[in-house]
Amino acid sequence: MSKEKVYELLHGEGYVSGQELSRRLGISRAAVWKSIDSLRRDGYVIDARTGSGYRLLAAPDSLAEREIRRRLAVPCPELRCFEEIDSTSSYLKREALAGAPDGTVAVANFQSAGRGRMTRAFQSPPGKGVYLSILLRPQLPAAQLMGVTGMTAVAVCTAVERSAGVRPQIKWTNDLVLGGRKICGILTEMAVESETGLAQYLVIGAGVNVSQGPEDFSPEVSEMATSLAQEGRPVSRAVLAAAMIEELNRLAGALGGDITPWVEAYRRDCVNLGRPVRLLWEDRQTRAQALDIDGQFGLVVQLPDGRETTVRTGEVSVRGLYGYTE
Repeated sequence: MSKEKVYELLHGEGYVSGQELSRRLGISRAAVWKSIDSLRRDGYVIDARTGSGYRLLAAPDSLAEREIRRRLAVPCPELRCFEEIDSTSSYLKREALAGAPDGTVAVANFQSAGRGRMTRAFQSPPGKGVYLSILLRPQLPAAQLMGVTGMTAVAVCTAVERSAGVRPQIKWTNDLVLGGRKICGILTEMAVESETGLAQYLVIGAGVNVSQGPEDFSPEVSEMATSLAQEGRPVSRAVLAAAMIEELNRLAGALGGDITPWVEAYRRDCVNLGRPVRLLWEDRQTRAQALDIDGQFGLVVQLPDGRETTVRTGEVSVRGLYGYTE
C-alpha cells in the first residue's frame, strides 16, 4: 500500500524529499526507499538527487491498475488487472457465476487462451496489446441486447480515436480495421435466465493490437493483422484501456434505450457498405453487394438475382475482394 501512495505523491511537479514523503505518509524513511526501489523494479524511472529528493521521470507502458486508474474519468470499483490470464472474457464468465457485480472489468497484459468468434483463437502476446473485458448485468430481455456487438464496435472505435487520434473502420460484424488490416477483435457473450428471459449477465471482450510488429503475428494472420504502432499511431496502453472502460460504460448506460446514434455511427464506420462481400453459408458461398446497416446492426445485401436480404448471423468474407482479408 505504501508503494501506491508514494507513486501518487511522485506525480506532482518537481522533486519530493524522502523526509516529506515519510511525513505525509506516516512511514519510515526506510519504507519510502523500499517503495521507490519496488517502483523502479516495476519499470518506473525515478531520479534521486541529494538535497532535493525523488522525481518520477518516466513510467513503463504498463497495464497496472495504478496506471489505468489515474487516467479514468468514471468510477470503476472492480478493476482487476492481470499479468497473465487464460482469457479476460473466460475469467469474467466464471466470476459472473460467482456473483461478481455489474461493471467488473478485467484487463490482462497477456492471454494464454484468447478467444474470438466461432471458437477461433485470438493472439494476445505479452506487452503488445490491450486485452479487456467488462461484465454487465443489464436486467433486460435478450432481444433488446442483440445489437450490443455493433455498439461495442462503435465504443472501441471511439476509444481508439480518443487515445490514438485515428478512427478505425468496422468490418461487419465485429472486426476493427486500420490501413486495410485487422486491429481489433470483439467477442460478446450472454447468459439468459430461462424462467424470465432476462439476461443473467453479458460479457463484452475486446483485444486491440497496440505495439505488435510483423514478427509478432503468426504466419496465418500476418497478412491480415496490424497494430496501432505499425500504422504510425503509437499510444500508451493504459491510456487506451482507460478510454475503452469509459466508452464501454457509456455503452452500458445506453442499453435498453434508443440505439439510433450507435447504428448511425456504425453505418458511417462500416467498411463493407457499397462493396462486394461473400456470404459463407453452410452449403455454399454466395457473392453479394453490401447495401446498408439496419436498425439492429444487420447487414443488408443484394444477391446476384437482385433480391435483398439481411444477414444477422454467420460469416461475411471480403477475402481477396478489397484490402482487408479475413
